[in-house]
Amino acid sequence: GLDVNGLSISNISSWANNNKKTLTASAALIAAAAFANPSASYASDAVEMVASASTLMERLSETGFYQAFSLVFVSEIGDKTFFIAGLLAMKAGRFVSFVGSVSALAVMTVISVLIGQIFHAVPPGISQGLPLDDIAAVLAFAFFGLKTLKDASEIQEGVDSGIDEEYADAEEAVEGSRTIKEVTAWGKIISTFGLVFAAEFGDRSFISTIALSAAQNPASVAVGAIAAHAIATGIAVAGGSYVAKYISEKAIGYIGGTLFLIFAFTTAIGIF
Repeated sequence: GLDVNGLSISNISSWANNNKKTLTASAALIAAAAFANPSASYASDAVEMVASASTLMERLSETGFYQAFSLVFVSEIGDKTFFIAGLLAMKAGRFVSFVGSVSALAVMTVISVLIGQIFHAVPPGISQGLPLDDIAAVLAFAFFGLKTLKDASEIQEGVDSGIDEEYADAEEAVEGSRTIKEVTAWGKIISTFGLVFAAEFGDRSFISTIALSAAQNPASVAVGAIAAHAIATGIAVAGGSYVAKYISEKAIGYIGGTLFLIFAFTTAIGIF
């Protein structure tokens, strides 16, 4: 034992050596109790957070979020609606342009997702057991993939490109609209909504969202597409005309076409 009256470093050292096993067992019990008590241990909480985040990312990747985000983002950069948002930001204000444009694109996304679900809801009796939604998605992805790659390969330096044409169409649409003539902010937002909605209807990203919704989780597709629209519109509003000067239409075409073909392939694998 330890003599308190004759306490010294040598006595403490001697006592510790004599009770080494007891001290080791006590330390092990304290450590076990700490890890067993969630409020006393942060290590287990960190592990659970990492595991939850990993599970969330896996679910998003399996439900169409990444597919919708990547396809829509690549399709929108340098698109007509991209330049419309940028031009309106200079004429009517960035806030007005962003709110009106994103609202129109979000509504259009919801409509395309609902159309995709119509294909998904076809009764098996009518389709004779064939997954018409997946087949339609594969055909749409393959068509856009091959067409986008073909268009990208035909782009020549020094010649007016598709981006130049999109910019010219956007200028014409903005000059002919009532948005810049509206007095109130709400009037400008509503006018921007109508202009962007009309320009986006039937666009490549619109068809892509329909195909993805038919084959994937509609909620995840909608969230991914709207997020991509919001980011692309934010870039356009911040300086779309300036950014367009540094955009390689050929590179965007190759990236977009490759993504379409990859998703066509992965969707086809799911059918078989």
